[in-house]
Amino acid sequence: MHIIWENTVKNLVLLWTGGFKGIDTGRESYELGLEVWEAICKAMAGLGGTLPVVYCTRPPNLITERSACTADTWSFWTQYLGPVLLHQKFSKAKYYKQFVKLVKMLHVCLQFKHTSQDVEDLIYYLNDPECAGVCPITIHTLLYIADSIEETGPPIIKSKHHPDACIAQYIVEEAQLTQAALIYNMAEELSLCKQLNGRVAGQFTHESYPTCVLLPPRQKGANTLDDSLYSKILKVLATQLDTTPAVLKCIVFCNHIEQRGKVHQLEGGDTMIYSCDATFVRYKSLVDRNAHQRHAPSIFEQKTYYGQLQHLFVINVPTNPTINLNAPLTIFFAALVPCLFTASLGHLDMLDIHYYSAMGTSLDIVDIVCIQCLVGQVPLNDNGQSWAIIDRSGDLAHAVFED
Repeated sequence: MHIIWENTVKNLVLLWTGGFKGIDTGRESYELGLEVWEAICKAMAGLGGTLPVVYCTRPPNLITERSACTADTWSFWTQYLGPVLLHQKFSKAKYYKQFVKLVKMLHVCLQFKHTSQDVEDLIYYLNDPECAGVCPITIHTLLYIADSIEETGPPIIKSKHHPDACIAQYIVEEAQLTQAALIYNMAEELSLCKQLNGRVAGQFTHESYPTCVLLPPRQKGANTLDDSLYSKILKVLATQLDTTPAVLKCIVFCNHIEQRGKVHQLEGGDTMIYSCDATFVRYKSLVDRNAHQRHAPSIFEQKTYYGQLQHLFVINVPTNPTINLNAPLTIFFAALVPCLFTASLGHLDMLDIHYYSAMGTSLDIVDIVCIQCLVGQVPLNDNGQSWAIIDRSGDLAHAVFED
């Protein structure tokens, strides 16, 4: 925390703004103009309405609210906001690309995936002894982060007299606990993080969906569902039940469909609110690769999407022999407006940052298990026409499709 967020990143910003030990740029031109930096900080402070609360608190202005900038603030700015807000702000692209490489290396460290590759050559040192002041001891310690993670594991030390033995014991106990949780399916019971299991009035769960809970408000009846949306639901439901919308129209009526206000993913997942401007999510769906070839066999593959959550539905399908349904069936659907991606910036592919400039014109209706997590948005310009998707989950949340 102190080496990177409280020292290295702060010093890097001081270099960009001409405030690091009175050192000039020498042969380079990496400094940002005062107006540019003020605009970046102002844009950052205005992101409170487009970032999920679970991601961070309201981002402060790095100039006027510097006392509110914690290590967590600098961490989030470096990993997610900086790569977007600093795009095309430097006089030369190489400074920005170097920063992106640094962010990628930090991602690797935080994900506990690392190699023996050393830190890239520093642009700011210039191989000039007179510029050695920009390489304090905190820069040197970066060279040992990967090796330290590999050799010591999580830094949980309870004994100052025998730290090595303490670390070794922790690693063994954590491995044993993890294996016990996997073998006996007791991940929640053996979790080191206390889970909040209190019930919410009006919540709804179903055995078919053990990973999520639907929360109030609840709406039901024909008045809450227009004909167009009802037809879309029947079309998706017909595909899932291997029948036709015309057949389902005589079986599933509007009073069999209810809407819910929120969905909460269990085991530390996100809480998502439908019809909220800030509720953008990542979801996966199975797409037929041969959809445009009429006589070709269906070949389904997973595809990742991002979109705005619009509706949460509970579909109660009654027993009916016409569709070979011998018992009532409950299905959770989510309706989303997809983001239409534009061409991504090549050097940002390594950070998995995506861009969109428009929303789809029709709803995607998917099973609720396809929704993976909340994502945030950062505008690329002042007019709000282009946005970057900030996805903090990485490889931690994935949909599982069963045969």
